Amino acid sequence: MDRMLPLIQNETLKIWKKKRFYVVILVLLVLIPIFTYAQVKIAENNKKNFKDWRNQLVQQINDYQNALSSERIPEDWKRYRKIAVQQLQYYLDHDVNPNSPDGVTFTRGFMENSVSLFYPLLVLAIASDLVSGERSTGTIKMLLTRPVRRWKILFSKLVALTLYVSLIVVTSGILSYLISGAFFGYTGWDMPVFTGFVIHGSTVDDAYVHAVPQWLYILMQSGLIWVSSMTVAILALMVSVLIRSSAASIVTMMAAVIAGTILSSMSSSWESAKYLFAVNLDLTNYLSGSPPPINGMTLSFSLITLAAWAIGGLIVSFGVFTKQDILN
Repeated sequence: MDRMLPLIQNETLKIWKKKRFYVVILVLLVLIPIFTYAQVKIAENNKKNFKDWRNQLVQQINDYQNALSSERIPEDWKRYRKIAVQQLQYYLDHDVNPNSPDGVTFTRGFMENSVSLFYPLLVLAIASDLVSGERSTGTIKMLLTRPVRRWKILFSKLVALTLYVSLIVVTSGILSYLISGAFFGYTGWDMPVFTGFVIHGSTVDDAYVHAVPQWLYILMQSGLIWVSSMTVAILALMVSVLIRSSAASIVTMMAAVIAGTILSSMSSSWESAKYLFAVNLDLTNYLSGSPPPINGMTLSFSLITLAAWAIGGLIVSFGVFTKQDILN
C-alpha cells in the first residue's frame, strides 16, 4: 500500500497536467449556458401560450394522442407516445408539474439527457489514451523500468481514472445547478418526482409508482450515470492497452459510443443488440419510466450487462498489460 499511494498520486497528477479536465470544465461552461438560454426561451413561450402548467400538459397529451392516429408515424414512435401519454396523465392526476422551471429540475433534465452520449464523450477525453498516450511519448518505458509490478501501475491508472470520472459527474451537476439557478432560481429540492413506472409493451404499470424528493432522485440519477460512465472508462482503458496509437484508441471508442447511441434508437427489432454495452448506457430511463430500446430490458438486466462488459474489460486490460511486450 505504501508503494501504491505514490503511484496513484503520480497518475492523478499526470492526468491533471494534460489539462484534459480543464477542457471538460470549459465545454460544460460553454454548453450549459446555451442549454439554459434555450430553456429560458421555452419557459417564456409557455407563459405566453399557457396561463397554467396543467393546460400545457393537457395540450401535450392531446398532441400525442392526435399523433397516434396518424398512419405516417412508425409503430415504435407510437409506442413511445402511448407511454408518454399515460405518464403525463399520471402527473396531471396527482397535480405535480414534471417540468417545474427551477435550477434543480433543469439539472435533473440536463443529466438525464446527457447520460448516453455527452457523459461518455467527456469521459473519453480523459480515458482514451491513458496507456497508448504514454507509448506515443515514450514515458511508458521509464515507468516500466521501476521495481514495481505492472498490475500495480495499471491499477493506479484505474484508481486515478475513477477519481476523474467521479469529478466529471459531480462537477457537471454543480455547474448545471449554479448556472441554471441564476435564471430559474435555486429552488426545487423538495419537489416530488414520480419513479417506479414499469413498462409492459405500450402500457405503463403504475402499481409501483411512488414520489421521491427531487434531491433524492438526482442522487439516484447521479449514481446510475456514474455506473455508465465508469463502464465506458474501463472499456476505454482496455482499448488504450490494446491499441498503441493514441489517436486510434480515441477514435475507436468514440465510434463505438456514437454507433451504440444510434443503434439504441434503431434496434427495437434486433433483440441481440441488448447485450451491447452502448445500448445499456441510458440507465436513467428506468428511473423516469421511459421505454427501453428493446422490449424486455430492465434496470437489473442493464446493470448486469454493463458489469459483465466492465469485468471483461478489466480482465483483458490487466492480462495484456502484465504480459505483453509493451516496450517495443
